[in-house]
Amino acid sequence: MNPESKRKYLLITPARNEEDNLPDVSGSVTGQKVTPTLWIIVDDGSTDETPHILEGLKARHPWIRSIRLPPRPRDITFHYSYVCKQGFDYALEYCRVNGIEYDYIGLLDADTVLEENYFGKLIGEFEKDSSLGIASGGVYYDVGGKLSREVSDKNLPRGTGRLWRKSCFLETEGYQVEPSPDSISNTKALLRGWQLRQYADVVEIQKRKTSAGEGLWKGYVKNGWMAYYMDKNLPMVLFNTFYYSFKSPYYTGIAYLYGYLNSAVKREKKIGDMEIRAYYRKQNLGLLFSRISGFLSRNSTDAKQGEQ
Repeated sequence: MNPESKRKYLLITPARNEEDNLPDVSGSVTGQKVTPTLWIIVDDGSTDETPHILEGLKARHPWIRSIRLPPRPRDITFHYSYVCKQGFDYALEYCRVNGIEYDYIGLLDADTVLEENYFGKLIGEFEKDSSLGIASGGVYYDVGGKLSREVSDKNLPRGTGRLWRKSCFLETEGYQVEPSPDSISNTKALLRGWQLRQYADVVEIQKRKTSAGEGLWKGYVKNGWMAYYMDKNLPMVLFNTFYYSFKSPYYTGIAYLYGYLNSAVKREKKIGDMEIRAYYRKQNLGLLFSRISGFLSRNSTDAKQGEQ
């Protein structure tokens, strides 16, 4: 059997007015050592040159397809997941109708540039561990010509550049139209015995800060609202506030806590999925202390590296 026959993956990318980023992002995908079997780019009603860039990509690469959604107001709660789901649904149906086989399903934002063997390395990790359900690389930013990693839990894959094992994706109900679809997917995977992993040595360079689509303040207020929506318990919310407050820019912790408390005071609606709510309600202090320990350890390591 050809070893490459088990290295087939689908890739979904939502894009809205990404004329500045798409050339670099698409170049990093078409230049992968293991290219996608099918890449679906969802044009979310772009009004710039994004549609023309997509036409050029499809003309050069038959495995790239695009679908276009009608223009609509930007919504940082449910809309992003809705756009992504249109891509996932289209890709799965297209493969079913055309008899296209695949083993993995990926999601890549249109502002993320990948190292040359990004997906090859991730698939290699899946091949080593049959229990690995979802994985991603580490997110980096180009700061003055040097790469700076956005530190996060190594057991939590990032939203962009993530790869699902096909069986895990299907078993965990695919990609849901919810404010935090990646967290929901992670949680459902854990509850079904799958392993999650973020590999910091597999590099993806993000051109915009995480949660910065509408500005960092609004982004972190939304994250606080999302913590309330998912029914996260108060100790975890306070830990996240502490964690964000020690990362530049430091006001993000206040924004996060404000988003949570404002939602709590208004008694806003919470997620209807009781499996998810029960999981976040029951997150115990042992996990909290483990995360605090990891946070302090990472900061100690960063400080030592800065002294060298």
